[in-house]
Amino acid sequence: MVRGKTQMRRIENATSRQVTFSKRRNGLFKKAFELSVLCDAEVALIIFSPRGKLYEFSSSSMQETIERYQRHTKDVHTNNYKTTEHNMQQLKHEAANMAKKIELLEISKRKLLGEGLGSCSIEELQQIEQQLERSVSSIRARKNQVFKEQIEQLKEKEKALAAENAMLCEKCGVQPYQAPNQENETLPSAERSQNSDVSTDLFIGLPEGRAKRLLLGN
Repeated sequence: MVRGKTQMRRIENATSRQVTFSKRRNGLFKKAFELSVLCDAEVALIIFSPRGKLYEFSSSSMQETIERYQRHTKDVHTNNYKTTEHNMQQLKHEAANMAKKIELLEISKRKLLGEGLGSCSIEELQQIEQQLERSVSSIRARKNQVFKEQIEQLKEKEKALAAENAMLCEKCGVQPYQAPNQENETLPSAERSQNSDVSTDLFIGLPEGRAKRLLLGN
């Protein structure tokens, strides 16, 4: 017959609970003894029954095992404390270094903004000036690059709009609009003056007097 699995909860029946305690206690002592013999381990086992009765097993001396345990836990706590203290000191040192770096960066920033320059030597001022010139050069180069990229984008957009316009004109049967050539429209001022028949002379008087004056001039 297969033995059923015992549910891990308190046994309500007092008699069954006492029988189980005795069996499990003896089995636990047996396992502790086997572990100490087979593995040459120092084992100490202490059990208090529900009524407060003490049961113990020790492979050597219970007192020596307890003292050894206390020394071990004390050393562990001490080592943990030392490790924590060392970590705290290291963190404080890193925080101090970081605060010093931040302070230096703030001073450098104020100098770049033209503030706090009274204590700067001529060499420091020259270094700040050179750094600013390099920064301005980099900013201008980046600005020109952005301008070029925007111009290229506008050209591509113009091509796309022209193609769309041509397609719409073709659908509607209309000739695409072409911008007039400015070179053909704009003539030199000398050529315009030669081809023009309009007189620009100022004349005050009746129209008959103006006609006579033109005849005498010719």
